[in-house]
Amino acid sequence: MINNIIAIIVISFIIVGSLWGIGNLLNPQEENKTNSTGILLLAENNFFNKTNPTLYINSNIPQKITIANKDFVRHDFIIDELNINTGYLYSNQDFTTAIASRESGIFEYYCSLHPSTMRGTLVISETT
Repeated sequence: MINNIIAIIVISFIIVGSLWGIGNLLNPQEENKTNSTGILLLAENNFFNKTNPTLYINSNIPQKITIANKDFVRHDFIIDELNINTGYLYSNQDFTTAIASRESGIFEYYCSLHPSTMRGTLVISETT
């Protein structure tokens, strides 16, 4: 009797696992929704790209920038002087925009929810 119950449980696990595997083959998940061109900032562990990097772009040349939240908490991305604000990005959401400026300068970017750890610099330099 116990052997029959164990056999039924094992067979059930095999069937469920097979159906799950077939479902994943038929409907694969997109691994990366963001385009690889331009700047990609990943919000994760209360940092942007682990180091809050300085971003460099040229003036008068639009630069695509994508902010992707790969964290379990919400984040945003703000550059006050350039009027960029993603709004809250929840886990696995992303936001893409283009930055284009005639003016060169140094601008601060930050997450309003984690301003002490998530902040960096955007440098816009004149094209030559």
